[in-house]
Amino acid sequence: MNKNDGMNYAPKGTKLKKVVDKGEFLFAAIGLNHGHIYGMANGLIEAGGELVAVYDPDPEKVKKFCETYPNVQAVASKEEILNDPSIHLIACASIPSDRADVGMEAMDHGKHFFVDKPAFTTIEQLEKAKEKTAETGLKWGIYYSERLHVESSIFAGQLIEEGAIGKVVQVMGTGPHRANVQSRPKWFFDPKYYGGILCDIGSHQVEQFLFYAGAKDADVLHSKIGNYHYPQYEKFEDFGDATLVADNGATFYFRVDWFTPDGLGTWGDGRVLILGTEGYIEARKYIDIARDSTSDHVYLVNKDGEKHFECAGKIGFPFFGQFILDCLNGTENAMPQVHAFKAAELCIIAQEKAMRINTNGQVLQK
Repeated sequence: MNKNDGMNYAPKGTKLKKVVDKGEFLFAAIGLNHGHIYGMANGLIEAGGELVAVYDPDPEKVKKFCETYPNVQAVASKEEILNDPSIHLIACASIPSDRADVGMEAMDHGKHFFVDKPAFTTIEQLEKAKEKTAETGLKWGIYYSERLHVESSIFAGQLIEEGAIGKVVQVMGTGPHRANVQSRPKWFFDPKYYGGILCDIGSHQVEQFLFYAGAKDADVLHSKIGNYHYPQYEKFEDFGDATLVADNGATFYFRVDWFTPDGLGTWGDGRVLILGTEGYIEARKYIDIARDSTSDHVYLVNKDGEKHFECAGKIGFPFFGQFILDCLNGTENAMPQVHAFKAAELCIIAQEKAMRINTNGQVLQK
């Protein structure tokens, strides 16, 4: 697990619970363009899934993947995976603009699909996915890792469910990342391929808001994107923020950026602050700056006083086991399909509505 590089940050669980026996749930990987595929694979394996095959046109990516997962078989074409009836699910972290097509192919071959965020870069892709899931009854899971694979984020949700802060009325989220521009592929700098900053890393934030607020929908009130620091990459977006209001009245502000300084001990000081009618929660996901280099700190303030919880290694990652069972049983305990798609939709809308600011501070679009 690389704490300095968000692209290759791949958590591993310590509270493992296998929900299936050997041979009951086989999965394969197609598309290794983003390091999140390792986190996705880890979570499924820890829940009892068996990773049996991998395909990517880049042999170096495949070699590294096989070194990490020695039992996986590298295949010569994606068709070998698609046409294998024993494989239940395909996991994918290809270039974001290509992910929807992989998902359509997976479902056309009777397989569930688990994809890194952003799952879509256009509304048109999303609408086709909605039609395909309705047609097939298969699952299109999305790896919103900043909640699903972060123990402090999971615990914050448990506190809300227990009524620790009453009704949620407002959420604020920050998703700063370290750019590491020297090691990034060319597609990283062109929104045509990654959807833009609000569509990409903003998707984490929108999903968390809908979940914590218990909302089914929201309106994007305003949004902004900017390229403040990288004139050599004219199309790149290093900053974005947005404000939303949910169908139940809860409000949301989030900021995402590529400005993590070199002095921080991790790739990003991601946080979420959740205000309720009877208290508030703050989750410091990856570090508690200048105080504790460990991850997963939760602070709770309510009528009972002030509390600090150290969650690392204590909560686990229940999503993956629930998702496997959902695929096998046709249930929706891990994440409702409509919720996964709504988060994807709202971040695309925020991206499309955003005003743009360039490196000279000029507003180019309103």
